[in-house]
Amino acid sequence: MQREIKRRAQLYALAAILLAITISALCYNLGALPTSLIEWREEPKFLKTFKTYEEIRNFIIEKSSNPPIIVWSNFEAYQLRVNLEYSTTNIQVAGVDEDDIVKTDGEHIYAIANNTVFILKAYPPREARILSKITFKENINPIGIFISSNGGKIAVLGSTYYGLIPRFTSYYAENVFTTIYVYDISDKTKPTLERNFTITGRYFGSRMVDEYIYVVVGQPAYVIYDTVILPKIYKDREVMEVRPEQIYYFPNASDRSYIFTSITAINIANKREEPNVLTVMMGETGSLYASRENLYITFHDKPNQTSILKVRIDRGQLKFEAKGTVLGTEINQFSMDEYEGYFRIATTTWEGGETWNNIYVLDEKMNIIGNLTNIAIGEAIDSARFMSDRCYLATSVAWKDPFFVIDLKDPRAPKVLGYLKIPGFTRYLHPYDENYVIGIGRDENNNLRISIFDVSNTANPIEVSSYVIKGEWVDTLALSDHKAFLFDKQKEIMAMPVSIIDGLRWQGAYIFRITLDHRIDLKGRISHQEESGRQDPSRWVKRTLYIDDVIYTVSEAKVRMNKLGDITLIGDINLS
Repeated sequence: MQREIKRRAQLYALAAILLAITISALCYNLGALPTSLIEWREEPKFLKTFKTYEEIRNFIIEKSSNPPIIVWSNFEAYQLRVNLEYSTTNIQVAGVDEDDIVKTDGEHIYAIANNTVFILKAYPPREARILSKITFKENINPIGIFISSNGGKIAVLGSTYYGLIPRFTSYYAENVFTTIYVYDISDKTKPTLERNFTITGRYFGSRMVDEYIYVVVGQPAYVIYDTVILPKIYKDREVMEVRPEQIYYFPNASDRSYIFTSITAINIANKREEPNVLTVMMGETGSLYASRENLYITFHDKPNQTSILKVRIDRGQLKFEAKGTVLGTEINQFSMDEYEGYFRIATTTWEGGETWNNIYVLDEKMNIIGNLTNIAIGEAIDSARFMSDRCYLATSVAWKDPFFVIDLKDPRAPKVLGYLKIPGFTRYLHPYDENYVIGIGRDENNNLRISIFDVSNTANPIEVSSYVIKGEWVDTLALSDHKAFLFDKQKEIMAMPVSIIDGLRWQGAYIFRITLDHRIDLKGRISHQEESGRQDPSRWVKRTLYIDDVIYTVSEAKVRMNKLGDITLIGDINLS
């Protein structure tokens, strides 16, 4: 027994030393003098702050049901001088941008491929070419980009991996950092690094409102050899230290593990403006939703219960506003919505082998004022979409897909207006207009199914059109990543990446014409490689976009240009 205690103590010490070496190396590269750039804020009533480092350590050890060392969880455009129409990232809320691997400003395309950010001249296609590249060190993996409204700045979000810290068991704790690089791209041929930030923790999500990006990062609150590693933000050659009295927590919480969740606000257009940071220690984060005024972060501190932290955002200023709690679990960001001052959330409850679904409406203080529970008992939510004073839910059971129309005109009394049952299930819902909804999912034979639902008669929603892509195996990235879905009602275009195995393998983009009479017709298919028994993953199409009358498909290997009208090939830009 004494030998085992000694062995564990040695491993604790080794872990602390290795972590110290990593932090020291990072400090050496980014600056080692600790200067606090985080201002103190008034403590909200529902949260408290720690007074000392020892208080944080004791709270983690006493409240957590896990060992004191834990493994990190998987968290999971400017106006052109010519008046061109172009697509933008498929976002959830108007005016709230989401990071993506491909962006366009109507003249240029910015794309992440092969650990590089490419800046391309995209339009007109006869001038298409690579203008410049932004490369990164091997341990930095770019995962998303934002472009400032005037097109003069680009923010590149990335993940940096510094290896593993050994635990006293056979498991290891990850040592991951989130990076933010801001470049001046007023000269597209010569991007210039203006600022860089490194935040301790794993990237969780981000949004951009006006010129401010809000980045959410989670760092496990673990204890190594009686030492708590507090969050840090490295800005250029300065270290922004989060002090104990700047870390908020819920005093009555008791979770199996804790995360330091940091929200960082950065003005990417103004390099003189310092970032703002808020940090709270809470349970494992679930989903992120944002309006133009608030961020909502869900976390699950108890089984079958979702807590929602509301954070006020206002031109880079951050303030904890309120916390709410509902029963059940949300599936993703589309399970949430803010409308006319109310927050709405759809959840599924799993209890005793039974399932049922719920809609909750919360006021500005995150108090529940209305709810609708026990929806579709025995089923679970596959997809949700809030549109104005309605919510559309697709649930599933035994390959049957009930599609519900829920009325939220009276936030205190939500009610089911009607529903439709079709074979299969729907994983993504997208508004066509106020009377029609597009659904993407699978039919009863596991084929890919695209549907248009008519909800003008709320008591009797119907499927007015559908298109089925068949094969031995068929999939689309749009089922799990809404940014892979392209839709424009005025252009009558809908597109998404599709993978098919049917004897041979095919991967590329399906381009559809979706008309005002609600027909779905295939215009054509675009692939970056020939159909064969094997496929090169670097040539898998991940995104589609359009500029004027040209449709662009993007893979790691190339950007292919086709005419939007008849899908005739124009040419390629090779990303090498």
